[in-house]
Amino acid sequence: MIGSRVAERVPLSALAIAILAVTGSVIAMGGMIRIYDAGESCPDWPTCFGTWGFDVSEEEQESWWEDNPDEIDSRGANHRYTTFEIFTEWFHRLLAGVVLAPMVALLWLATRKQSVDGAVKFASSLGAGLILWQGFLGYLTVRMDNEHWSVALHLVSALAFSLSMIWYLILRWRETGGAPSQIKIVADDKQRKTIAYSSIGALAAVFVGVYVSTTNGANYGCGVAGFTESWPLCQGQILVPVDDIATDSQIIHRVLVAVEGAGLCLATYSFRKHAKSDSKLTRLSQWTSMATFLFIFNAILGGLYVISYDPLTNSFYEVLSLIHLLLGSLAFLTLATAWIASGYDQPSQSSAVVGFSS
Repeated sequence: MIGSRVAERVPLSALAIAILAVTGSVIAMGGMIRIYDAGESCPDWPTCFGTWGFDVSEEEQESWWEDNPDEIDSRGANHRYTTFEIFTEWFHRLLAGVVLAPMVALLWLATRKQSVDGAVKFASSLGAGLILWQGFLGYLTVRMDNEHWSVALHLVSALAFSLSMIWYLILRWRETGGAPSQIKIVADDKQRKTIAYSSIGALAAVFVGVYVSTTNGANYGCGVAGFTESWPLCQGQILVPVDDIATDSQIIHRVLVAVEGAGLCLATYSFRKHAKSDSKLTRLSQWTSMATFLFIFNAILGGLYVISYDPLTNSFYEVLSLIHLLLGSLAFLTLATAWIASGYDQPSQSSAVVGFSS
């Protein structure tokens, strides 16, 4: 009864925005786990060394490994994790499972109590389905010992969930007549296709970027000789042969970034030019310009990461890697949001599933 009352009163748009904020925190924590190489600091799932806490001593870790001889840590049988490293993985799970999942469940229930729009209800169901899928991928990532493909899939799924919540917001705002002017984006079919392809390109760059960050030695793939030799060149060359996709993923990532960056610059120029003669395209131009700025700035940030190599510690400035991940994800979400929102450019248009049609 109490749950039903809450579902009838909770502000749906505010809850969806809160879900997006928590999702961003979950993604950021996932990036921090990678920075500290703590992806295997909780080798079991959903528990952590058989406990529900994070304060696991080295002796307790050793005892767990002895009791689970089939489990192997990729960093070596004798490797032990600090309390902080375990905490990063534990807190990541806490945010996702104890905070985010119940919020999504509440949104799903509240939507059925308050909304009469079928598309809004479908968007909430899509989000609920994706959060369950994301939980399974979290388990799979642990079971696969953080294989690069599983981590990349885990991130892409998180971005898909974020996008489903953005879509939900757009639909709900339109249902209630409270859509902000910033998301009233006008675009013709050709322009929407340009945005769609740009979104796919940005996502591909993020996906391969995860391979670079999670494959052993891939971040050294273009060398560590500093500015020009290692970035923007790769081993002193514009292109180098790709012998192994995972190991040589850095040069693949760079090619994708270069192509995507050039495409975004051309799209931004074209949209700005058309916006001068048609003011209805101003929002489209603004969103594309913002995404292009984020993407280009992030590309430079990626270069700074490469040249941040410190030979004394044989390491990079990993905070840049975390920011690089977050900005890359944000650039993709900016483009994808513009694509979805541009499907609802007519105020009188029905709230059918237009955003997901080409």
